[in-house]
Amino acid sequence: MAINLTKGQRITLDKALKLALVGLGWDTNRYDGGADFDLDASALLLGENGKLLRDEDFVFYNNLNARDGAVVHTGDNLTGDGDGDDEVIMVNFEKIPAEIHKIAIVVTIHDAEARRQNFGQVSNAYIRIAKCADEFDTVGEPVLKFDLEEEFSIETALVVAEIYKKNGEWKFNAIAAGYQGGLNAIIRSFGGNV
Repeated sequence: MAINLTKGQRITLDKALKLALVGLGWDTNRYDGGADFDLDASALLLGENGKLLRDEDFVFYNNLNARDGAVVHTGDNLTGDGDGDDEVIMVNFEKIPAEIHKIAIVVTIHDAEARRQNFGQVSNAYIRIAKCADEFDTVGEPVLKFDLEEEFSIETALVVAEIYKKNGEWKFNAIAAGYQGGLNAIIRSFGGNV
């Protein structure tokens, strides 16, 4: 049974967790904008200073694999239709290099400014972690879930959570911090070049 977290809660992940499925899901509210919503999940592998060490450490729909399979994005869902996870990122803790101390999980709205969209138009957003038996396990055993209950109005990007290493243990931090400026703002905040 998964542990339900609230914003700001931290939890130590089980040392037996070797391969984790990070599932992200959301619904879009009805609105009259006319354009489809395309939300994108991404992961940023960060050094001890909380910054990207190299460009390849940014995992998203155009770079699905980082650090020889340490973090793998399973692909872009352009509509978010249907139940369950809309996008999935796999984390193999055994492959994460020692220089990586944190993985930031973010969600952004593609082309939000041009489409006049923001997270105030998104509901039922969540992140979940599941323990997978192997790389073919697409469901996993539930570990934790964090429902983003906060109301966002103008934000076009969210740092949903972070998985970080402290004293040799991996931990999960439920963040839900909003940004204006979309993906570019998030990448710059983590020391990346846009």
